[in-house]
Amino acid sequence: MTESSNLPASQAIEAGDEISLLDLLIVLAKHKKLILGLPFVVAVLAAGISLLLPNIYTATTKILPPQQSQSAAASMLAQLGNVASLVGGAVGVKNPNDVYVAMLKSRTVADKLIQRFGLMKLWEIDTKHPSDAYKALGGVTNVGSGKDGLITIEVNDKDPKRAAELANAYVDELLKFSQVLAVTEASQRRLFFERQLALARDNLTKAENTARQALAQGGLAKVDEQGRAMLEATARLRAQITVKEVQIGAMRTFAADRNPDLNLAQQELESMKRELAKIEGVGGAKSVTDGPAGKGIDNVGLLRDVKYQEVLFELLAKQYELAKIDEAKDSAVVQVMDKAIEPDRKSKPKRTLIVLVSALAALIISILWVFVCESVAMTKADPQQANRLVSLKRYLTW
Repeated sequence: MTESSNLPASQAIEAGDEISLLDLLIVLAKHKKLILGLPFVVAVLAAGISLLLPNIYTATTKILPPQQSQSAAASMLAQLGNVASLVGGAVGVKNPNDVYVAMLKSRTVADKLIQRFGLMKLWEIDTKHPSDAYKALGGVTNVGSGKDGLITIEVNDKDPKRAAELANAYVDELLKFSQVLAVTEASQRRLFFERQLALARDNLTKAENTARQALAQGGLAKVDEQGRAMLEATARLRAQITVKEVQIGAMRTFAADRNPDLNLAQQELESMKRELAKIEGVGGAKSVTDGPAGKGIDNVGLLRDVKYQEVLFELLAKQYELAKIDEAKDSAVVQVMDKAIEPDRKSKPKRTLIVLVSALAALIISILWVFVCESVAMTKADPQQANRLVSLKRYLTW
């Protein structure tokens, strides 16, 4: 038995050049009441606090968003060609699910849910700060997309029934929102034709009004059957040229200059332009059988413009109806895989985990505190170290 073995723990540690495991155990045994008592007290407090926390229930719903694909109606656009590429081909999304996740997290959907469930009043949110309602709703909602292609919506609430209703309401609002926005390729094409049709309708109305004014001022020149047929052929060919130019403009957004489809479309456009020039060179004033000099040619132009707008409107109207039918086939944009049901078990708080983590943290803190105290005691016992400690305290004083 050495002499140092009879020394106190702090002096024994100071006397040796190295700290042994036995020395560490001696220090822990010396302060066993603190090391064991503090975690016990913290565990009891954590258990009491966790019992005061309300139970939170999580309702989950899983949905399958539509998989965007080239629709069958696109192949039916015989006169307009691949116009669908104007709205669908050039706009690509790496993951289509991201669009629907963003829609679920949008302020528009949040507004509908806040109003539908009266969340401002339920959560006692000041009406002067409505943004707090968005934050609160976002805090209890988790929307994510998995590798399986499904979108999961999780809603946490104190009331299990309300949690399930909120989760299912997200799907309802998504269905309504998707009908307003042009998300799929079919809906984008429908929106494109809808805008073009509205523009063609306005142009047709303007052309008819101009012709009507000419008729009211002095009448229209009479056009024989051959001239009328020439007008219709010219108007139809001009409408087809306009559509072909739209098609080529759309193809240039994603096709290279040497693309065979693009080259073929350009050749068709040039051919139609030559045909139009040939027809317009043959027709003209010869078709007019009546009217003052110069007036007949002007009237022919008015009639030709009206006919052109009529044909263009007719073509766009047909394709618009096809697009609407195509969109109706994709109307069931969201399929519910698992509808949210009322949860029968709480998801939070996890009281056992809270108690264990709190006790473990208190144990670590108490052990560190014990070793710090022993180190300070050793420093004070050494005169040289004590003087340095006094200097440190002096420098730390403001």
